[in-house]
Amino acid sequence: MPSHARGILALLIVTIVWGTTFPAMKDMTGYLSANWIVLSRFGIASLLLLPFVIRAAWKDLHYGFLAGVLLFFCYLCQVEGLALTTSNRNAFICGLNVLVVPLLGIAMGKWPDRRIVVALALAVAGLFALCWEGSFSWGRGDTLALLAALSFGVYIKVMEVFSRKAERLMTLTAAQIMTVAVFAGLWILLREMPRGPVDVAQDRADYWAYILQGLKLYSVNLVYLGVVATAAIISLQTWGQSHATANEAAVIYAFEPGCAAIFAYFWLGETLGWTGLLGAALLISGMIVSQWNTPERPPSSLAPE
Repeated sequence: MPSHARGILALLIVTIVWGTTFPAMKDMTGYLSANWIVLSRFGIASLLLLPFVIRAAWKDLHYGFLAGVLLFFCYLCQVEGLALTTSNRNAFICGLNVLVVPLLGIAMGKWPDRRIVVALALAVAGLFALCWEGSFSWGRGDTLALLAALSFGVYIKVMEVFSRKAERLMTLTAAQIMTVAVFAGLWILLREMPRGPVDVAQDRADYWAYILQGLKLYSVNLVYLGVVATAAIISLQTWGQSHATANEAAVIYAFEPGCAAIFAYFWLGETLGWTGLLGAALLISGMIVSQWNTPERPPSSLAPE
């Protein structure tokens, strides 16, 4: 099999595995907070990718830290939103990140070409159909998912710059993942740890007992997310994108929400009505149109899920 075909196959596997992350995380949101899910997933991945930051260039670590801070807020909004809406809707709304860059251009007064106008029209129509439930239904979870999409779009733009300046892309990636884990841990210490004036010691003991029970209960999900869906898949993604163009990768990644919907059906029993299916088809069409015949970008500028 030619190396290009192997690269395309690798990216298809990456997209399928990314699709599983939405139901895998949704399964835990009724028990664990978004930050514990993010900390556990990225903490496990950090341990596996630790060799890539040993004796690394300070420049790569610096870029990884800056990108990691932004990536933390991307995942925080995504998982917080996932707790308040279905994994189907969350996946499709988050997938709109590919349209953020042209939207930023519009905000700065640069009108996009016809391809982007068509993509935006398809995306808006798809979003409306996806959220139609007799009347247009939009909740806080959908807003957080949209914020995650906006954050991912900005992250992609930032990574487009950092990936050109970094000496080792895997160091840049590992530093980002470690930064996400550290910030999730700090957020838990500052925002979630019990600090009540009455019997703080007992509150903390109950809190940790509850968290440990949740980590044990969902250990398989967390190990899968950390080892397979983050550390292993990012490595496969890096290899696959080195054998395919960034535009080919972006088009393949546009099918991630569709994969998420399929796994949500088998994993969580979530279904989409005919308006939801129409919206999903329109959103995927918009994502593909937005990437077709675009100027070439560094493969590493594409965001991991």
